[in-house]
Amino acid sequence: MKDGAETTYQAYRIVGAERPGRWLLTCDHASNAVPPMIQGGDLGLPPADMNRHIAYDIGAAGVTKRLADLLNTPAILSTFSRLVIDPNRGEDDPTLLMQLYDGTVIPGNRDIDAEERQRRLDLCYRPYHDSIDRLAARRDGLIYLAIHSYTPRLNGRPERPWQVGVLHDSRDSRFAQALIDRLCEESDLCVGDNEPYSGALEGDSVDRHALTHGRPNALIELRHDLIDTEEGQARWAQRLAPILEEALARSQL
Repeated sequence: MKDGAETTYQAYRIVGAERPGRWLLTCDHASNAVPPMIQGGDLGLPPADMNRHIAYDIGAAGVTKRLADLLNTPAILSTFSRLVIDPNRGEDDPTLLMQLYDGTVIPGNRDIDAEERQRRLDLCYRPYHDSIDRLAARRDGLIYLAIHSYTPRLNGRPERPWQVGVLHDSRDSRFAQALIDRLCEESDLCVGDNEPYSGALEGDSVDRHALTHGRPNALIELRHDLIDTEEGQARWAQRLAPILEEALARSQL
């Protein structure tokens, strides 16, 4: 049975639920918070690690909220760290509960049993995805847009040259390709096409909420050193909003 804190805990935040825009913006990794009912709110990592990219997508929440304002459309953001449980993974994905991330051991995840896994699914993961389902069902013709950020360099890896990447799956690249083409017209940008990661990940949020429903979609990755301040977040949101609208018009979706 859930205690009082678990009953009242909300795993997501919705911005502009009643806005009329066609877009649904999501930010799966918006927060580095550990709910207090999960090991007392502490996964055993020092604050310096909880403020790194391993715990959340730095700057992504600020860009998401500003972009939703500019597009006059709803957005939904997680309120828990991906180290608690990763909402951008399928329930059967082995990286759903990370024990080691970019060379850092996650002490609070080292000895997770089936009961604790189920508790985190019920507390954080499933309510977040259920809320997306409800928002996505509000209208036809929805464009699903996931906002993420990535570190300029993983430990032991080369620097990543892209300022922005667009991730997509070959099952439906209609909008993503139009967005890539439009971004490539920006002379100062190095644009990643399925960089720094592939967009084909079975069970991830785009697969679950867009591809399986036939909804046009894209996942935008921004290099987090460009959006780690409020000024940078506002600048990128203001830049992306008209580009997104132009790409959507070109796609004729």
